[in-house]
Amino acid sequence: MAVVYEKTIGLTDVITSYCPGCTHGVIHKLVAETIVELDKQGSAVGIAPVGCSVLAYKFFNFDMVQASHGRAPAVATGIIRALPDNVVFTYQGDGDLAAIGTAEIVHAASRGENIVVIFVNNAIYGMTGGQMAPTTLPGQVTQTTPYGRDIEIAGSPIRVCEMLSTLDGVALAQRVAVNSVPNIRKAKAAIKKAFENQVNKRGFSIVEILSNCPTNWGMTPVESLAWIEEKLMPYYPLGVYKDKYAGEGK
Repeated sequence: MAVVYEKTIGLTDVITSYCPGCTHGVIHKLVAETIVELDKQGSAVGIAPVGCSVLAYKFFNFDMVQASHGRAPAVATGIIRALPDNVVFTYQGDGDLAAIGTAEIVHAASRGENIVVIFVNNAIYGMTGGQMAPTTLPGQVTQTTPYGRDIEIAGSPIRVCEMLSTLDGVALAQRVAVNSVPNIRKAKAAIKKAFENQVNKRGFSIVEILSNCPTNWGMTPVESLAWIEEKLMPYYPLGVYKDKYAGEGK
């Protein structure tokens, strides 16, 4: 029988800690496959955040560093400056990146640090019980907004790709989703482009990925995938917000 699919060697055999239906596992797979396809497994360094993916260092079969909450871009900056020929990426959620880590991500992008940022946006704090995040939608019910997010009190959600695309140091800012097979394929292409930018020392690349949180959204996995398209995508449109090297060779 012909082998049509094999698990990438970029992932370990550790049993996942994610909730059933969570798409963190899909995103892990895309990142790991890309690094292996680029033959960079031996020089890759990932930065694990604080959040649902705090145990990412167990799942990726690369060198991994655990950063304090929000500080992954600062840690990645130190590593890439010390090891400029390595592949260095952060893997961050919306609370980690867009709340406590806002200063770190903005200034790493402004400086054009040659890192890849994988930004998982599920519009909620997942690990700590489902509180409102910087990306929580207007009117969205969470543990800390039981009547829905009131923008008069909490302000409007932060659109990270749109914000960072205004900075000169950014080579790529693209938003994708992993709610369907076609979108997963587009997400893989965006992740690959980001890592190719890093290999070619083009500066800062961020791929924002709209993901789900069935547990804290109070939905089945299937319902949560539909909610990404029905609710998240209208507020966070998919697309390329900046591609400084569009059309150029790898």
